[in-house]
Amino acid sequence: MGKLFGTDGIRGLANEYPMTGEIAMAVGRAVAHVLQTRPATPGKSSLPVGLKPLESNKSMRRAKIVVGKDTRLSGYMIEQALASGICSMGADVILIGPLSTPGVAFVTQSMRADAGIMISASHNPYYDNGIKIFSSDGYKLPDEMEATMEHLILSQEIQKIRPTADLVGKAFRIDDVHHRYLVFLKSLFPKDLDLLGVRIALDCANGAAYKVAPLVFEELGAEVVKRGVHPNGININDGCGALHPEHVSAAALEYRADIGISLDGDGDRCILSDENGEIVDGDQIIGLCALQMASEGLLKGNTVVTTPMSNMGLEVTLKEHGISMIRAQVGDRYVVDSMRKGGFNLGGEQSGHIVFLDHSTTGDGILAALKVLEAMRRTKKPLSELKKAIRLFPQVREDVRVSRRDPFESHPEIMSAIQTAEKELNGKGRVFVRYSGTEPLARVMMEGESLEMIRAHAKNIATAIQKFLA
Repeated sequence: MGKLFGTDGIRGLANEYPMTGEIAMAVGRAVAHVLQTRPATPGKSSLPVGLKPLESNKSMRRAKIVVGKDTRLSGYMIEQALASGICSMGADVILIGPLSTPGVAFVTQSMRADAGIMISASHNPYYDNGIKIFSSDGYKLPDEMEATMEHLILSQEIQKIRPTADLVGKAFRIDDVHHRYLVFLKSLFPKDLDLLGVRIALDCANGAAYKVAPLVFEELGAEVVKRGVHPNGININDGCGALHPEHVSAAALEYRADIGISLDGDGDRCILSDENGEIVDGDQIIGLCALQMASEGLLKGNTVVTTPMSNMGLEVTLKEHGISMIRAQVGDRYVVDSMRKGGFNLGGEQSGHIVFLDHSTTGDGILAALKVLEAMRRTKKPLSELKKAIRLFPQVREDVRVSRRDPFESHPEIMSAIQTAEKELNGKGRVFVRYSGTEPLARVMMEGESLEMIRAHAKNIATAIQKFLA
C-alpha cells in the first residue's frame, strides 16, 4: 500500500485503492481514535505522537464528527463506510448531506464538533472521490496529524479496539445545516448594501453548492440565471463550473448579466466573468479584493499570500500600491498556514481558491463572489473596470500525464529545456514546473513578455517530460 494523503486529503478513483469503502471505514476509525485517545506515558505505546489505544470506559466523552459530501454517486458508499468506522470506535457521527467544503468547515465549528470530514474530489470528474478532514476549529489537519492517521490506517494497529454494547457510537442525520450556512454567508455581506438590480449568471457545476449558492444571491436581492443546479450523481464538473467558465461567460452576455460566477464541484473556489464575458481568474479576484480592502484599512499587514502559480503581474500591481505578496507552497492549505503564521487575512490561488481568514478557514467560492460584488457596489464600478487595475503578464500552462514522479533533476534533457527557457526569459518572466498533488500530472507554467516565446518553451519542456516520465 502506498501513501494515502496528498496535498488535499485522500483522492482517487472511487472504489479502487485508496478510495475504497474499506479505506474509508479505516479513516473513520482512525479519526475517531485520535480524537478519543489521551496522551500516554512515554515509551508505553508504539503509536505516533504519544497516542494510546482507546479504553472502553463509560465515563469517556464521546467525540462528535460531522460528515458532508458533494453530489458524486460514490458519495453514498464513502459516507456510509466513514460513518460505520466512526461509530465502531465509540464516536458519534452527524451526516449533513451535500454541502460545500467551506460549508462543512463552518458547520464543524458551529456545532462544536470535534472534527469534520468532507467527501469530495473537488474539480475532478464524478468517478473520482476524496476525503478531506477538518479539525474542530474548521482548519484542515496539519501534515503531522495526517501522518499519524495514515500510520494507524496502514499499520492496522487499532484493529483490536472495538467498543461494544452501549459504547458503540450513534449516527444522526441533520437536514437544516444548509440554512445555517446560508444565514452565515448573508451576514457577511454589509448591512448597508444589497444586490437589488444586479443580474448574476451562476454555474454551480452540479456540485455541492447547488442548493445554497442561488439562495444567497437571490435573498440579497439579485436576479439569478442558474446553471449546473441539477446534479444526478455523474454530471458534477461535467462541462460546467469553474473548469469551464466560458459557459457562464456566454450566459453573462446572453442575459446581459452584471457578473458571471462559476463554482467548482465542492464550492471552495470560483472563477468570474465580467459583464463583457471576459474571464476574471483567481489572481484578479485576489488583486481587486486586496486593493478594496487596503483602501478601507482592512488588509492586515498590507500583505496577501499566494503561490508560485500566481502571475508576476499581480505581484507588480500590488507592489505599486504598497501591498506585499508572499508566495506559499502550492495548495490552499499551505496558503492558509502562511496566512495564520503571518497574521494576514487575504490569500488564495490563481485557480480560484480565495481565503478571507476573517470569515472562513478555507477557500469559499460563494464568499469570494460576495466580496467582489461588495467592491462593485461600494465603488459603483462594473467588474470590467475593477479588473483593469490588475495587470497580468502573458502566462501559459501545459499539463503532462505521468506514470512516475522522478525528480526533474534526474533527467538532463528536462533540465536542459527548463534552463534554456530561463536563459531566454533573462529575468523578465518565470518558469515553474511541479507535480500535481491531486492528479498524475506534471504541470508546466511559464510567464513572459512574449506569448509566442513562452508557448514554445512550455511545449518543449512538456515534450521532454512526456518522453521520460509518461
